[in-house]
Amino acid sequence: MTGPTEPAPDEPRGPVVGRGRVARWRDQAVALGWLLLVWSLLWGNISWANLVGGLLVGGAVLVFFPLPAVSFGGRLRPWALLVFAGRFAVELVSASLHIARIAVQPGYRPRGAIVAVRLRVPTDLNLALTAEVVSLVPGTLVLEVDRNSGTLYLHVLDTHGPADLDVARDRTLVVERRIVRAVGSSAELRHLDVTSSEKGTRP
Repeated sequence: MTGPTEPAPDEPRGPVVGRGRVARWRDQAVALGWLLLVWSLLWGNISWANLVGGLLVGGAVLVFFPLPAVSFGGRLRPWALLVFAGRFAVELVSASLHIARIAVQPGYRPRGAIVAVRLRVPTDLNLALTAEVVSLVPGTLVLEVDRNSGTLYLHVLDTHGPADLDVARDRTLVVERRIVRAVGSSAELRHLDVTSSEKGTRP
């Protein structure tokens, strides 16, 4: 007499319909929230009209231009998200003033450079969020994203030497850390800490 047989390791199992559906709806809601945030930042102010317009545009993007499935395995941390938003606003104002000073300074011709920044958490979601946030700050533009290696290639305005490139690279890694602290998983946070300590830096 034999007991019930266990399925082979490579034997396909039946999908858990309810759980998959909930996960898809959650991922769509997170994507819509980020699209709404980017829409509001592009307009420069938050109003009911912009919120409604952002929801309509974000919903249309998700329906008519579906992105590859990106699973959200982290969790929202309200305090870290608030710290991220506050520091981003400060950096946005500071960078805008710097660009304005360059624009009105007579005879000054800023030099640009391209720097490669390899992120420590190379997930699709982290790559997309970090690239979006970095691009929104005046003076820095994402030229290319290498998904395989988790590398962002940035064009940085007003550089005077290698030290400025190191500053731009460290600033990008700081943005990544804030994003992971705000919406990353516990495993991603631990990986970030281990990677930073191995390199001897804590951006």
